Amino acid sequence: MRLVLDTCVLYPTVMREVLLGAARAGLFEPVWSARIIEEWRRVAARLGPLGAAQAEGEIALLRTAFPRAETAPAPGVEARLWLPDPGDVHVLATAIAASADGIVTLNAVDFPGATLAEEGLERFDPDALMLGFLQDHPAKIGAVAEAVRREAERLSNEDWTLRRLMKKARLPRLGKALERREGALPPRP
Repeated sequence: MRLVLDTCVLYPTVMREVLLGAARAGLFEPVWSARIIEEWRRVAARLGPLGAAQAEGEIALLRTAFPRAETAPAPGVEARLWLPDPGDVHVLATAIAASADGIVTLNAVDFPGATLAEEGLERFDPDALMLGFLQDHPAKIGAVAEAVRREAERLSNEDWTLRRLMKKARLPRLGKALERREGALPPRP
């Protein structure tokens, strides 16, 4: 399954790391465009020089880890496409060019299901997508979530439960399901 990752799911660090962890585990192939990456860069730059520098490093790592993910929108396709927010048409054009199965975004309003279906695409909410992956591949997603949690603790020097971290990352149903799953496992060291 090929999925375009919209800027709004790439920029929040924890959400991005959970999604890309699932991609690294072989559950889907991520796709984005240079413009999606540029939007991430611009949003991060609003946090000042440190935010911009951090984004540059994360973008470089992303491109190295997924060298085939970046896809240019199909030439001329944007002119025939319509979305409620014209600024999002490039994301749809990227999905078409990549022969993607869908777009992962938090932005349901600007990616109407009927419009995407006309192009053979589906919109995926990141929380629902990851919850589905957890149901189908519990060990893989459990390992991804635990690795993200450990890294969040290392970087923040703060203790995190999976539920609280996922809720903060706008993945609340995934967090709740992970907590239930974690309760069934022996305590972590």
